[in-house]
Amino acid sequence: MSTRRPGLVTDGGAPVTLTGTPVAVGDPAPAFACIVQEHGSWAMREVGLDDAAGRVRLYSVVPSLDTPVCSRQTQRFDAEVASLGDAVSAYAVSVDTPYAAGRFCRGTEIANLTALSDYRPERSFGHAWGVLVEETGELCRAVFAVDRDGRVVYAEITPEIDDQPDYAAALAAVRAVV
Repeated sequence: MSTRRPGLVTDGGAPVTLTGTPVAVGDPAPAFACIVQEHGSWAMREVGLDDAAGRVRLYSVVPSLDTPVCSRQTQRFDAEVASLGDAVSAYAVSVDTPYAAGRFCRGTEIANLTALSDYRPERSFGHAWGVLVEETGELCRAVFAVDRDGRVVYAEITPEIDDQPDYAAALAAVRAVV
């Protein structure tokens, strides 16, 4: 059920409205369809929840990879999930175009996260996971972890879009189900 949640999050101190279906720990992870630019080419493909079925998944959600806070978050999770090896499929989700996300990853040498673009008008991930900011069309800052059975084991939406997430808590939740 899609809902509007005004004032749950602020952007620069100003309240904004989140839209979409709220996701909580214990819920089945919702399906979505994002776009990824294939590494080293101009080709793009659609990626969804089932692409990593049976694996632990980490979704690091940011408004735009090309901003300082989002860049730090993406680089931090990229470095942290390196120690988990192939046990985890990790993603950075934004509304950046697939080409912009690919350029960011190449420029910052992101090696352990796949950049997913939710740039299409339907904002599939944003609506399905309840993290779409109504006022801007961007995604708020959030982190989700999903276990091998497809259940959400960690869900965090930062109260202020410019705040960093709780890296330790998110990574502990991932490690607990690896």
